[in-house]
Amino acid sequence: MVDTAPVLETEGLASSKRVFISYRSQEPDINLAQAFHDHLKAAGHEPFMAAESIRWGDNWSQRIDRGLAQCDYFLLLLSPQSATSEMVTEEVRRAKALRDTRESGTPLILPIRVNFPIGLPLNYDLGGYLNRIQQREWQSADDTPQILQEILSILAGGKAPASQTAERGAAPEPFTEHPDAPPVPVAPPELPGGQVDLASLYYVERPPTEVNCYETVLQPGALIRIKAPRQMGKTSLMSRILRHGHVHQCLTVPLSFQLADAAIFSNLDKFLRWFCASVGRRLRLPNKLADSWDEIYGVKDNCTAYFEEYLLPEISAPLVLGLDEVDMVFEHPNIAADFMGLLRAWHESAKTNKLWKKLRLVVVHSTEVYIPMNINQSPFNVGLPIELPEFTPDQVMDLAQRHGLDWGEADVARLMAMLGGHPYLVRVALYQVARQETTLDALLAVAPTESGPYGDHLRRHWWNLEQRGEMAEVTKRVMASASPIRLKPVQAFQLHSLGIVHLQGNEVTPRCNLYQRYFSDRLSVRRR
Repeated sequence: MVDTAPVLETEGLASSKRVFISYRSQEPDINLAQAFHDHLKAAGHEPFMAAESIRWGDNWSQRIDRGLAQCDYFLLLLSPQSATSEMVTEEVRRAKALRDTRESGTPLILPIRVNFPIGLPLNYDLGGYLNRIQQREWQSADDTPQILQEILSILAGGKAPASQTAERGAAPEPFTEHPDAPPVPVAPPELPGGQVDLASLYYVERPPTEVNCYETVLQPGALIRIKAPRQMGKTSLMSRILRHGHVHQCLTVPLSFQLADAAIFSNLDKFLRWFCASVGRRLRLPNKLADSWDEIYGVKDNCTAYFEEYLLPEISAPLVLGLDEVDMVFEHPNIAADFMGLLRAWHESAKTNKLWKKLRLVVVHSTEVYIPMNINQSPFNVGLPIELPEFTPDQVMDLAQRHGLDWGEADVARLMAMLGGHPYLVRVALYQVARQETTLDALLAVAPTESGPYGDHLRRHWWNLEQRGEMAEVTKRVMASASPIRLKPVQAFQLHSLGIVHLQGNEVTPRCNLYQRYFSDRLSVRRR
């Protein structure tokens, strides 16, 4: 149990403050939230806690909205469970949006990690919302009095006192935000994998890609199409486009189709209902599908009407909708053509319809839908196309320096001779060398083997090829050829989408020496 009766110093408090307490209804969150609620109330403040502040018969969502809109401080209890809670994420989003749009800069967000070490990453949304906001750490009831005293000091208008967090490697000044703090020249090595966090010092811009995307997303009715094989940085770029939109007073909704259950893709009606409800939910708008969906009109018309008559009119700012992992839709031809045609129709409507100008689309995918589609219905020949390139030698050199490595051009050349400029592969190498887990010589020696740092990566590619039957034999032909080779269009398309080959006109070559050596060994290739 959390100690709810610590001795606190409450002298010198300023006027009463409204504090919204965000928490999960489970231990230790709820008990800790109750302790904060009771002591803040006893000190003359007005805490809002759902269990205490919402009464039987109250409109729950309205009370939450009102509590957020009225609060001066947003106290976030961030446990591993709350970090995956959509409700908590939406509360943080709302609090951040309120603060960003108010001259007063309220509510001030005070995150406390509850048995959730500061080193562990947050989910996609929370990581962005809490970017550059220092977070306090609670590990046991012994931490409660100190944190409460810090909170009371902040509410009184004073500086948070020194705390024990510095002994755990945390910031010496909890709850302090440094939005303009410049990045340090050399950062601690950061384990690569998945999306690069918005606050990461290891994100490498690839001019003019970011500038073009930032300019385009602010245009009415914009459509940006980001295409690249896996692990090239598509989602990381999308998150930065959405952040840019947010900074320029746009509402932003990131939606990954990986979140949809398999059953959602069973038919177009179910899929479009999920799509509409998901966007509305992230906008914190009530679900009105039951009132708006009429089978007489057809599902595409219903979906369009839901946006046109409800979602878009309800928002006062442009909406940037980031659609990630669209490949999941491509796997279902019964849905893909209709959904892609719908996105194209909305984009075209923005040319003449003021309401549709509020919608800006960012579509992220590794492949294109390889099914028959009317060229006038496809979204893949309109908008701004972005195909992410590999890192250049200068970019790899810059990234090595960020890792604190004193490399010369020869070192970069040796690494790229094996890996090319593949962002993920390069970052894995730099991470391990920077942490002194290996040397460049040792890494290159074992790189194309399953015992090396890329073992899991290579096995995943091998498994994908085995799932595609004849593609293993096609890959063997590519790896065996010392010069570019021509394949059937579908075969070249599939291998390129997997990230195994480069396209050179109508011909293909192995993506990098790492793949050429690994697959040659696996497929018993004798290179010609």
